[in-house]
Amino acid sequence: MMQRPKIAIVDSNVLSMIGLKQILENVMPIMDIKTFSSVEELEQTNSDDYFHYFVAQSMLLQQRQFFIAHQHKTIVLTQNSDPSNQPTGFHCISTNVTEEQLVRSILMLEQYAHAHGKNLPAMPKAITTSTLSAREIEVLGLIVQGYINKEIADRLNIGITTVITHRKNIMEKLGMKSVSGLTIYAVMHGYVDINDI
Repeated sequence: MMQRPKIAIVDSNVLSMIGLKQILENVMPIMDIKTFSSVEELEQTNSDDYFHYFVAQSMLLQQRQFFIAHQHKTIVLTQNSDPSNQPTGFHCISTNVTEEQLVRSILMLEQYAHAHGKNLPAMPKAITTSTLSAREIEVLGLIVQGYINKEIADRLNIGITTVITHRKNIMEKLGMKSVSGLTIYAVMHGYVDINDI
């Protein structure tokens, strides 16, 4: 059996690590995500086995040599959304944004770095099997593009109660409770382009 690829999150802020781990598990369910509060803790494992390191900017500054040596694998989590104030030479994701924007940034990074699953193993069958009807997929696409129930009803020429029923069924079938979760599902299944969100 093929081993799942691993991602490391290196951050001394436990709450940040837990939140990012949960988002990454949704965005990249094939990955085995491990958390480390220091580079020393990471190095006690076989650090070269990790596909990517998601690292807090403060940790990058403390352990710059380690991350420069692994620059192609390192994704810096920064509070600053201005690219001119982010570390040069590294992929950066601003964490000082809404959950939807953070998910979008991670999805964009995943989509551009590993377009069509390049260099990644196949998704588990349970994740790739669509359980949604054609109409539910249409509704899902409009939900993740930010349309409200009335706008979806108008666009699809159906009643608002029908939209609400579809929305409820989609969330139940997928076991998701948030629009962020639906966004991840829709993008990963190709139901909506990341640039349309």
